[in-house]
Amino acid sequence: MAISQWPVAERPREKLLAKGSEALSDAELLAIFLRTGSKGITAVDLARQLLKNFGGLKPLLQSAEKDFCRHHGLGKAKYAQLQAVLEMAKRQMYEQLSRGDALSSPAQTRQFLTAQLGSYPHEVFACLFLDNRNRVIAFEKMFFGTIDGASVYPREVVRLALKKNAAAIIFAHNHPSGVAEPSQADEQITQRLKQALALVDIRVLDHFVIGDEVVSFAERGLL
Repeated sequence: MAISQWPVAERPREKLLAKGSEALSDAELLAIFLRTGSKGITAVDLARQLLKNFGGLKPLLQSAEKDFCRHHGLGKAKYAQLQAVLEMAKRQMYEQLSRGDALSSPAQTRQFLTAQLGSYPHEVFACLFLDNRNRVIAFEKMFFGTIDGASVYPREVVRLALKKNAAAIIFAHNHPSGVAEPSQADEQITQRLKQALALVDIRVLDHFVIGDEVVSFAERGLL
């Protein structure tokens, strides 16, 4: 049965408009993105099939172009459309953080950092530069590594922090494995960075590790 023949309350688009996007399942949200199914299968059924094949929504959203396009119902146009949607979400979150308001929501910061770093297949180390009122000055992805590490240079972090006239910094990096537990190397480089920045009176507020969850050094007492 075509989705147009379903009860109105069960159609993904109408359900979203009536109850909000939070009321939809992953398959229903994906079905709206897909717009159409294929011969003999609705967009919702195709979405369910894709989620099963990819192993969930996150692996689908983070998949490389080649892996994405080889699945039935997807292609380069859909991949480009998806990347555009993801990039708009990232920029919208950055605008929320950079309007001049002081950082007041740890949840918002976590969400932003996850959106920025969570999809990389290799480690990326980034800095969120803040002024003396903890307002966002800039977000910079500074060091890129292999699947299990990135070389971080304190001198470069200090140099850029001074250039941005930052009073405080939040560090963040991702673990492509999905395991967000900080490593000994993570703890060591954080202390080196903290010591280097202290010499120029710049505070380190936190270091977030992005994986399937988000771990805060500050909350763990690691700063």
